[in-house]
Amino acid sequence: MTNTLNRTLAPEFRAIENINLLRPEKKSLANGSEIFCFNSGDQELVRIEWIFNNLRFDPAKPLLNMAANTMLTDGTASLTAAEIADKIDFYGAFLSVDYGFEQSLVTLYSLTKHLDKTLPVVKDILTNSIFPQKELETFIRNQQQKLQVSLQKNDVVARRTFNKALYGDTIYGLTAEVETYNTLQREDLLVHYEQMYQPSNCTVIIAGKVEQKALDLLAATFESEWKNQPAAADITQPKVNHAAEHFYFVEKPEALQSAIRMGLPFINREHSDFPAVQVLNTVLGGYFGSRLMNNIREDKGYTYGIGSGITSYKQGGALFIATEVGADVCKAATVEIEKEINLLKTELIPDDELALVRNYMLGSLLGSLENVFSHADKFKNLYFSGLDYAYYDRYTQIVKTVTADELLKLANQYLNFDQFYKVIVGKY
Repeated sequence: MTNTLNRTLAPEFRAIENINLLRPEKKSLANGSEIFCFNSGDQELVRIEWIFNNLRFDPAKPLLNMAANTMLTDGTASLTAAEIADKIDFYGAFLSVDYGFEQSLVTLYSLTKHLDKTLPVVKDILTNSIFPQKELETFIRNQQQKLQVSLQKNDVVARRTFNKALYGDTIYGLTAEVETYNTLQREDLLVHYEQMYQPSNCTVIIAGKVEQKALDLLAATFESEWKNQPAAADITQPKVNHAAEHFYFVEKPEALQSAIRMGLPFINREHSDFPAVQVLNTVLGGYFGSRLMNNIREDKGYTYGIGSGITSYKQGGALFIATEVGADVCKAATVEIEKEINLLKTELIPDDELALVRNYMLGSLLGSLENVFSHADKFKNLYFSGLDYAYYDRYTQIVKTVTADELLKLANQYLNFDQFYKVIVGKY
């Protein structure tokens, strides 16, 4: 007789003991490029990422890192943008370029049986891109139009103002204006491209069902004919200088909603306190049941959503709180935000709330490891932060064991509301 499911009983609950992460195999090419391989899965599919550290930020030419990466697929010496797209589409593959503050990526999803056709396309854009003048003019026009639309949104203006205050004239604080795009010149892009997109500045991460044949093909395509330039890529970055002014109000008299963004320079993933302050941040505003959501959305009804987060960069990071509230309750919302921060500094987090947050954080980490690509993404966080896999062991242990007393001390150490940078866009 088969056992029937008793739906009157809740499923058995068990705490997460540990997180098991896939670890890559490493291979170095003769030209200096490093390959990390995650071999897992049954489908004949791979994701290959070519990751380049951005060049040193130049305030006189601030858009070069972003523009060079975005325009990689706009034409090479042998292929137009349309031909690049057609070749990739014909083999059911997907090719994308993504720009970040610290690294820029070229990503290919391809069936393994078509790698011999799709890899040469990627090699072409990494070695023979020409940034056609016509495509550059179109890019500038499109970006200016997008920016003009974005600058009408209060939350965009608040984020830009906040980043500028925290990071100044660095790649992290870049706040391009419409006219900034007119500084882009094809000659500058070509020089930037040659310096940045060379194998010694490239980390390749391949994940999926990776057979030796695919690795051999990858090496054959990118090792012998992809050469370094005489000068190594300058990937140092200017020192971050925080603004002296801590309050910014951008008035919009007709605004129905006001955007609030506030926070302060913070520790990054390399700091020993980082896992514990992640717990503190989750309590404050890091999930739907957070204190900021319960107070400002559920209780007061000031907003549809509010949250806090911690960004981690090589030059430190930031803790931030972001929301949009009714213009008439903007000041009241900031009062409630300060109240919630001060409660973390004066009252112990109750055991049941802390247990809920622990389970949420560990469950989110475990749930984020749904496939081999997710494991590769976790590795990227470690690798580009200069950390090893012991970080996640320590992270899970601290999340499970950090006490309310320890969190109270951390709140008093790190959460000084008077030192917050505060940005209001709309009415106040």
